[in-house]
Amino acid sequence: MLDLFMTFFRIGILTFGGGLTMLPMLKYEIVEKKKWCSEEQLLDCYAVGQCTPGIIAVNTATYVGYLQNGIAGGIWATFGMVAPSLLIITVVAAFLRQFMDNIWLQHALMGIRGVVCALMFNTVINLAKKSLVHPICYVICLVAFLLAMFTDIPTILIVVASAVAGNLLAKKGGQA
Repeated sequence: MLDLFMTFFRIGILTFGGGLTMLPMLKYEIVEKKKWCSEEQLLDCYAVGQCTPGIIAVNTATYVGYLQNGIAGGIWATFGMVAPSLLIITVVAAFLRQFMDNIWLQHALMGIRGVVCALMFNTVINLAKKSLVHPICYVICLVAFLLAMFTDIPTILIVVASAVAGNLLAKKGGQA
């Protein structure tokens, strides 16, 4: 249990920018280093985490913890993932007024935003390489992207429709 907690604590404290920027570290720690699940399981968990309420990183930690040690593992992994944020927010809140006017902090945050965008782009490319395994997947991905960008359709409906389309198209002869 301590290993689950510390692994997710380390991931939580060393990543900045949310779930997409956390995926490379999750892959390294969970798949390559600890071998707690396969890359496909991690991607499946990540996809489900985007569709379910809550924070993707927390959902992923809960799932991996559950795979390792059941409900108790899920709780410890989740607590490990959220503990760094709770500690940082508590410290920042205590000194918020002093920090917000600091020009160095403002410039540092601008630099971090650029890095977060680059990490998110890298994650999307890596996800695409692993997920788009059939021509049908490319079509579904493009249609989902266009719907998400240019319509007001809720994301969950786009995800559900994509899942239904993948299943229907796979039954008609392709394997999506």
